[in-house]
Amino acid sequence: MARFSSWAMAAFILLLSSSLIHLSSSAEVHPISSDLRRTVVLPLSLSSRHTDGYRHGRRLFHGRELSGKPTARMRLYDNLLSNGYYTTRLLIGTPPQEFALIVDTGSTVTYVPCSSCKQCGKHQDPRFQPELSSTYQPVKCDSQCYCDSEGKQCTYERRYAEMSSSSGVLGNDMVSFGNESELLPHRVVFGCENKETGDLYKQRADGIMGLGRGSLSVMNQLVEKGAVGDSFSLCYGGMDVGGGAMILGSIAPPPGMVFSHSDSHRSPYYNFEMKEIHVAGKPLKLSASTFNGGHGTVLDSGTTYAYFPSRAFVALKDAIIKSITSLRQIPGPDPNYHDICFAGAGWNVSHLQQVFPEVDMVFSNGGKLSLSPENYLFRHTKVLGAYCLGIFKSENDETTLLGGIIVRNTLVTYDRENKKIGFWKTNCSELWKTLQEADSSTPADLVPRRHNTSLVMPPVEAPSGLPAINFSRNVVLITFEMSFYLKDTSTMLNFTEFADLISHELEINASQVQLLNFTQKGNYFFLTCAISPAKFKKNIPDSMVMSIILRLRDHKVQFPQRFGSYKLVKWSTQIAKKQTWWHQHLLAVVISATIVVFLSLLSFGIWFAWRKKRLPEVVYQPVDADATFPEQELQPL
Repeated sequence: MARFSSWAMAAFILLLSSSLIHLSSSAEVHPISSDLRRTVVLPLSLSSRHTDGYRHGRRLFHGRELSGKPTARMRLYDNLLSNGYYTTRLLIGTPPQEFALIVDTGSTVTYVPCSSCKQCGKHQDPRFQPELSSTYQPVKCDSQCYCDSEGKQCTYERRYAEMSSSSGVLGNDMVSFGNESELLPHRVVFGCENKETGDLYKQRADGIMGLGRGSLSVMNQLVEKGAVGDSFSLCYGGMDVGGGAMILGSIAPPPGMVFSHSDSHRSPYYNFEMKEIHVAGKPLKLSASTFNGGHGTVLDSGTTYAYFPSRAFVALKDAIIKSITSLRQIPGPDPNYHDICFAGAGWNVSHLQQVFPEVDMVFSNGGKLSLSPENYLFRHTKVLGAYCLGIFKSENDETTLLGGIIVRNTLVTYDRENKKIGFWKTNCSELWKTLQEADSSTPADLVPRRHNTSLVMPPVEAPSGLPAINFSRNVVLITFEMSFYLKDTSTMLNFTEFADLISHELEINASQVQLLNFTQKGNYFFLTCAISPAKFKKNIPDSMVMSIILRLRDHKVQFPQRFGSYKLVKWSTQIAKKQTWWHQHLLAVVISATIVVFLSLLSFGIWFAWRKKRLPEVVYQPVDADATFPEQELQPL
C-alpha cells in the first residue's frame, strides 16, 4: 500500500460521484461516493516490552451518559502501525454473526463480505450468510437507488483514494453492539459485499464500520431512530500498546476537554479549526490560513499518519530538527521513502519527552491540544531505539489530514449535535477499565476474578466456531492455540518473552505458562501454550478459568505491535484424574495407623510400669559367715 494517496484524486472521484448520489429518508439508498480512507501499513516494529508513558498519574473518566439515552461501549482491537487500522466487533443477524470491522470516520457505509461474493479476500471471520439470519431483509429496489442486475435489490459501491473498492447489495438486519454495551440491537442498513479490490481484498479485517456523515452511516441511522445521542467518541491506545475504546452516543465531557468548532457544511469529513502550531513553545512562522485550505483540518480515523501542506510540513520539520541536539539523524527503514528519523533516543516511551519537543495544536478559539512525542513519531523498524517523524507532506493539496497517530492516548469526542470536536489527553488502554468501574452493573457473560466459585456458571456462546465455555470443575490445565498474523514475515518473532507477556495480561505468574509448540505457515504463526495451577495449588479456580478463556477469545489481551493481530484458534481444559478410594484417603490411613501404633506403644509402656510397681519387694539375706556346721565325712563307695 502506498505511503499516502492524492487528495486531488479523492476530490475528483467525490465530485464525479456526487452527481450519482440519491438520498432517501429511509436510508435505503445507493450513494456512489469516494470515502477517503488512507490506511498506511509499515513493517512490524522490533520493539521490546511495551512501556506506557501515561501509566503513572493517569486521570480517570467516568463517561456519564447525557439525555438519558443508552450508549454502546465497544472495544477497539489491533494496532495502528502494525495493522494500519483499529477494529471493533459487530454482530449482525439472528442468530448473530460476528465480524471485525475497521472503525472509519471517513466512510459513510458499513459493509461485510457476503457468502455469495465471488471476489472477496480471506479475512478474519467467515462471510455473512443472509440465509442463516431469520431477521435479514434485502433493501428492495426503487427509484431512490441503483438496482442489481435482476432489478430487485438496491446496490452500493465505494471507491477509495488508494484505488481499492467495495461493491455489493444493501441489506437490513438486526445489529448488536456486544454484551458489554447497554444499547439494545437495532435494525441497520448495511452492505453485503460481492466484490473487493485492492487493499480491501488483502486486509485481514472483515470490512468497514462507517461513522462518517451520511444517511447510510451507522451513527446517522441510530440517531434517526432515537436510539443514541448524536455524538460518538474514540480513544486509541498509545505506542506499542494498541487497542482502545469506542462509545456510540452522547457522554458528559470530562473536565479539561478542549473543543474546536466543526463545520458540517464545509465538507463531509470531520474537520475542526486549527489556527497555528507551536514547537517547544514557539509558534511556527505561518499565516493563519495555512491550515484552512482545501477541506480545512480533517480528522480521519482510517488514516494512519498526518499529512500537512508543503509549507507547514517544512516549517514543522525544521523546528523539530532544530530543537533536537542530542540525537543523530539516520535514513528511514524503507529506501523508497525519505523518512526523517533519529537514533539514540532509547526504548522507553515515557523518556521521549526528554529529547523530543512538545508540539501544540492551537485552535481558533484559543484552545490547545499538546502532542507528546508518541503523537508524531513511530518506531524505526530496523534500528533499535530510533524513531521517525509520522507527519508527511501532502502533494498538491492544501488540506491538513490528521490520522490516528495524532490522537493516540487521546479521547476524541465527535459531538455532531453541537458541531464541535473535543480532545482530552488520557490513558486509552486504561479508559475501558475505568468505564467498566464506573458502570455499577456487571455484564452477564463476564465472571469477576473474585467470583464465588460455589455459584453455577452457565455456558457462554463462543464466536467463530469456538466451543462454548462450559467446563468441569477441578481444572488442572488449560491448553490453547493462538494464531498470529504478520504482514511482514521477515520480522522474526521472539516468543521466549511470550510467557511474561501473556502472564502479565492474564494476571497470573509466569511460572504457570508453558510453551508447548510453535509452527509457521506463510504469514501465520501458531503457538500452543498451557497454563497450570499456581504454586502449592491443586487446580485453577473456576472463575480464573472463565476469565482466561474470555480474555483470549474476546481479544482482550494486548501484545506489542510486532506480534501483529492474533486469534484464539482452539482451547481445552484438563481436569484432575478420578482417584481410587485408597489414593484419596492414603494420607488419612497412614496418619491413623501411625496414631494407633503410637497409642499402642504408649499404652504398653504405661501398663508395664504399673505392673512393675505392684509386685512386692523380696529381700535376700547374706549367709552368716560366723555360723558353724558340723563337718561330715563322705562315706567310701
